[in-house]
Amino acid sequence: MATTQVNPTRMELTRLKKKLATATRGHKLLKDKRDELMRQFLDLVRENMALRQKVEAGIRAANTNFVVAKAGMSEEVLHTALMTPKQEVYLEISEKNIMSVGVPVFDYRTRTADENDIYAYGFAFTTGDLDGAVKSLADILPDMLRLAETEKACQLMASEIEKTRRRVNALEHVIIPETRKNIKYITMKLDENERSTQIRLMKVKDMMLEQAHHYSEKVQGYEVEIETS
Repeated sequence: MATTQVNPTRMELTRLKKKLATATRGHKLLKDKRDELMRQFLDLVRENMALRQKVEAGIRAANTNFVVAKAGMSEEVLHTALMTPKQEVYLEISEKNIMSVGVPVFDYRTRTADENDIYAYGFAFTTGDLDGAVKSLADILPDMLRLAETEKACQLMASEIEKTRRRVNALEHVIIPETRKNIKYITMKLDENERSTQIRLMKVKDMMLEQAHHYSEKVQGYEVEIETS
């Protein structure tokens, strides 16, 4: 029996068959989308793990160099050396589409193209450890931006995968089975109505034949009565 109240008509049957075809096609497309999203999501997760390890190692190295530099310099000299940055970084944010998911893309440019134009202090009163710390942070910047990209992309794709999974499950376990059940119910009702109609027609035919037979007998009896009289 159908779970929802439906009209057992041929028009409703045609509509449900179209709905079933659309739902089946959509279910296949959504499953393909979910599988491709999962594949790209796993690739991003692996890249994200590698980038995180690299960035954390670079930050640890920079912190170690800063600690060593602070031990070999006075605090006033260190603060004076780092008070005014020399280089400037301009961040540009765009977006790319991955399976209908808009993920951010971070690009950056510096005020000057010289990679060594990052030291805002003279080298007379500072140590090489401070230079190494500043250089480590400058080198790790592209990986940090890429890490931010992949982490945000993973969050957005995980959300999209969950929504797609819910839609696939809804189609697979609710909409398609219910539509098939309604189609079966309407088909059975129409067949039942057709059989009932055929039975009624056969009964009417039998009644008409019987009436015609009785009428014929009456006519013959009337003719015989006329002839004998």
